[in-house]
Amino acid sequence: MLRVNGAQIHYVSVGNGTPMLLLHGYPLSGELFARNRDILAAAGYRVITIDHRGYGQSTAPTDAPGDLQTYAADALGVMDQLNLPKAIIGGMSMGGPIAFEMWRTAPQRFTGLILIDTLANPAGVVEQHLWKGMAQKASTFGSQSLAPELLKDMLTGQTRLNHPADATVLTGIVKQAHVAADVAGAMVLATRPDSVPTLKTITVPTLILEGVEDTVYPPEFSLKMMQNIPGSQLVLIPGAAHAAIFEKAAAANKAIMDWGRANSFR
Repeated sequence: MLRVNGAQIHYVSVGNGTPMLLLHGYPLSGELFARNRDILAAAGYRVITIDHRGYGQSTAPTDAPGDLQTYAADALGVMDQLNLPKAIIGGMSMGGPIAFEMWRTAPQRFTGLILIDTLANPAGVVEQHLWKGMAQKASTFGSQSLAPELLKDMLTGQTRLNHPADATVLTGIVKQAHVAADVAGAMVLATRPDSVPTLKTITVPTLILEGVEDTVYPPEFSLKMMQNIPGSQLVLIPGAAHAAIFEKAAAANKAIMDWGRANSFR
């Protein structure tokens, strides 16, 4: 546990190689990457996952539950405390806007970028209402109330039916979040800035991973990012929805390792 910007940030670090910091999406925790850490560490990376403030095992002050700038500052603060001048930084879903904010703030801290089932566009009116409704639901009924609605987007129907344990794992992660964090994260997604202009400024090797069956941020958004980030690579993962990094971890791990070798990270 690290004290960062007034919050207690839980982290897991596995391996001793090239640093890779992975940022989870809403309303999850670093355990989203439990199926990736050991495999990537064995391939030569030091994989660090954090729980954003208020999620998983991290806590936050009542007057600072979180916003985009704070999430980004927390991640950079973790890097500082772990004495990591630079890292490959990856973000899934909400972790994408956080990574973009980190790039705008401190591009010199990146050796590479991994964007997982995310997008650069701001939320449109319909999506804004969806996230605000999610915040209201969490406030009224608690964190556990979000799981049924989110799970149908996180995992494909085939996985939910044939591998119910996967749904159980993600449900458990969702239930860990504090209500204040659920509200704060939903508002981050509803009010996120337009990061499309940021894309052309990205100068580090970039991998974009996308679940083909992602209905939250469909593949078209990943294609747009690839077209706008110079030299970036897009890998589509069949049979995966919004949590492709978890649902099809083997395919995601292979894509990351192949990309890493191609860019001489390992």
